[in-house]
Amino acid sequence: MAGLSLAAAGWNNNLIVYLIQEFNMNSVSAAKVYNMANGCSTIFPILSAVVADSFLGCFSVIWISSFISLLGVLLLTFTAAIDTLRPPKCLDGSNECKNASTFHLTILYAALALAYLGNGGTRFTIGSMGANQFYKPNHQAIFFNWYTFALYTSNVIGSTVLLYIEDNVSWVLGFAICAAFNILGLAIFLSGRRFYRHIETQQESPFMSLARVVAAAIRKYKEPLSLEDEDYCHGMIKQDNDVTRTDLTNPSKFLRFLNRAALMTEEDKQPDRVAAEPWRLCTVQQVEDLKILIKLIPIWTTGLLLCTPLVIQASLAILQALKMDRQLGSNFKIPAGSVMVFTLISTCITITFTDRVLSPLLNRCIRTSLTPLQRVGIGHVLTVLSMALSALVESKRIKLDKSFHQNSVAVPMSVFWLAPQLAISGIGLAFHSPGYVGFYYQEFPGSLKSTSTAMVAVFMGAAFYLGNGVMDLVQRVTGWLPENIDNGRLDNVFWVICVLGALNFVYYLVCASLYKYKNVDQELNDSIDKIDRN
Repeated sequence: MAGLSLAAAGWNNNLIVYLIQEFNMNSVSAAKVYNMANGCSTIFPILSAVVADSFLGCFSVIWISSFISLLGVLLLTFTAAIDTLRPPKCLDGSNECKNASTFHLTILYAALALAYLGNGGTRFTIGSMGANQFYKPNHQAIFFNWYTFALYTSNVIGSTVLLYIEDNVSWVLGFAICAAFNILGLAIFLSGRRFYRHIETQQESPFMSLARVVAAAIRKYKEPLSLEDEDYCHGMIKQDNDVTRTDLTNPSKFLRFLNRAALMTEEDKQPDRVAAEPWRLCTVQQVEDLKILIKLIPIWTTGLLLCTPLVIQASLAILQALKMDRQLGSNFKIPAGSVMVFTLISTCITITFTDRVLSPLLNRCIRTSLTPLQRVGIGHVLTVLSMALSALVESKRIKLDKSFHQNSVAVPMSVFWLAPQLAISGIGLAFHSPGYVGFYYQEFPGSLKSTSTAMVAVFMGAAFYLGNGVMDLVQRVTGWLPENIDNGRLDNVFWVICVLGALNFVYYLVCASLYKYKNVDQELNDSIDKIDRN
């Protein structure tokens, strides 16, 4: 995972700069392409998760996606190495730059599509496969902490060393190194195949099972519900060569309409009825699995509205960096795309502190630990604070720019002014990212574990598109976001998303307070007792 993530960071985090310098795009257009591409990258995981849960399994999906990613990175390398695959460079001091032709953009977008498709297919599926190696929820929670740590540590290296090579040596060498790390990561992953615990895929897609619940409930919508457990189908299991009925449990009262899918009518009361006509009669467990997913929808929407400000902040921070003093010493200039390393480093440090200091301290002192939803709530608060600080820093940058009247060059303001806001954003990420992933993995039905971790990618991907929509709306309604950001008011944009983030936090508090966890109290107590014994 580290090799694949490092490779992805090397070409993805500098994409805006590459589009501006090599494909002659204006800054806002490049930011939109970046958001659209990243949106695809974070929506693709749900497709790979469906394939993993229903057909191929995690291992096959990961190695196939890694190979697809490699093809994309190689094609991107060719766009940098072969002059005919990109438009002519703009001459210094010239205002006439040739735009990329349809041919140029076709090759570029094909490369990005393959690279993002492959990267999206591995990123969260690896998380699910790693968690499958453990049995207890507390062990899986620890894994997700270090999974996130490894993910962002590799991003730090990719966002510094590789971006420096791309900006100061050559794009060709930088992209070629990304391809090499992609090959290395794939080779190491395949070499460990015999050591992994493989989870067998089901004979049928779990999503088909959920669809049958809806169909069966609609077909029997006129049937009166019963209060007796025996009137509902609980399925059959095999134990010691004998077929026995599973433990009887009454369907929950939540969305009682769906309970009709498991209600046995006179014609349904046959031993093999579920197998004979699955679109008419489902088990109680199938009904409850669908209800679990429906209960999670409000929490999922809070993640969408949380990631939208982060997406806007990330793309605009790179544009800010291009207009600020990035000189470090006399001979080194910080690549604009590397500013996101402030977020990555703070995320890694916070995850380490939380796992090694904060969580053990809470367990020993007050015999409790942060629940996934509590961690997410802390992340919400820190994200809002980060947006407010972004607005204040941008106000200062605009004032300096106006006082010097030098819109075409960098203002005399160090790029390190962006560090505090991005660091706070990273601290928040260290709380809400593993919190969301662990929460979904814990709460999702057992048949949808790969899909559970990919749900985070879904709202992240949707956030990229929503972020683009917000930026388009701001451009049309206001003058805050022109092509030259020195002529605009990015500080007002940050204040708007700060307010949106605060409203979303209130919405999150309502959703989280109403949500009831599945029964994991025993596993939590086991974890605390183990710490006490040590």
